Amino acid sequence: MDINERRLLEMIRKGEGIGLEFKTCRNQLSRDVYETVCAFLNRYGGTILLGITDSGTIQGVEQDAVAQIRKDFVTTIHNPQKILPPAYLSVDEVNVEGETFIRVYVPESSQVHRCNGRIYDRNEDGDLDITDHTLEVAALYQRKQAIYSENKIVTADLILPSIRRCKSTLP
Repeated sequence: MDINERRLLEMIRKGEGIGLEFKTCRNQLSRDVYETVCAFLNRYGGTILLGITDSGTIQGVEQDAVAQIRKDFVTTIHNPQKILPPAYLSVDEVNVEGETFIRVYVPESSQVHRCNGRIYDRNEDGDLDITDHTLEVAALYQRKQAIYSENKIVTADLILPSIRRCKSTLP
């Protein structure tokens, strides 16, 4: 057993949580997997393991369904009618204990994402639809703005001296 397999088994043993979700997906994607993607993008990111039951049993994905599940997932995740703004995610096939499952790594995003027009956030091991909860949506936007610089408004006090300094160096 290599170190990656041991690490994955340890993750599975610990169970679902704020950064880990299991989806059974034996021969097709479960419909709520995209809500989890959205919630992870909006929170701290996380890992989705397809082919694992909620209780942590490794059932695997049927071998002849793996390629189609991966293709369907990637196609849908880039569809702005499903996830907005679209996300680019790492999807790979993993073999553990003789079973194949699919690992999806979802990074934390600097933007607020929607799934089917709804905003999801992660709480412990659940995906919560917060769309109609104004304070939670406001807190999500505030959290994103505080973390990522591209969402911050830079005041003129900082910009003007830089512009003057640049102009003074021009020939």
